[in-house]
Amino acid sequence: MKPWLSAIATGLGALALGSAAWAAPLKLAEIQTSGPHTSSQYTCTTGKPLRVRYLNAVNGQSFALVPVKGKTLLFVSTVAASGVKYQAENYTWWTKGEHADLYDAMAGDNAPPLLSGCVTSRPASR
Repeated sequence: MKPWLSAIATGLGALALGSAAWAAPLKLAEIQTSGPHTSSQYTCTTGKPLRVRYLNAVNGQSFALVPVKGKTLLFVSTVAASGVKYQAENYTWWTKGEHADLYDAMAGDNAPPLLSGCVTSRPASR
């Protein structure tokens, strides 16, 4: 299993409710994906490149693997007025077309994004 697929399986297992579910990670076979898995390379105002991987499930859910503070987190899409909003822990990865920002809810409502002005520097790929 590819490392990023393993991260998805482990992350989704952690999202399951109930104490028994916390003990056993969700098996990847239970996540039915559709279409290709894609990656996008972003450049943010910091100038550092950021690679984000995306996965779509057949039930309509979508996921993003985003590196945050040295670790890759599994983000799950949620309702957004515009663009696609992904949530993981206290973080929000919000994409609108070719642009994206990373927010930390613990920093407060008026805090600036952790990463802002992120723009895809190359088209999505497998």
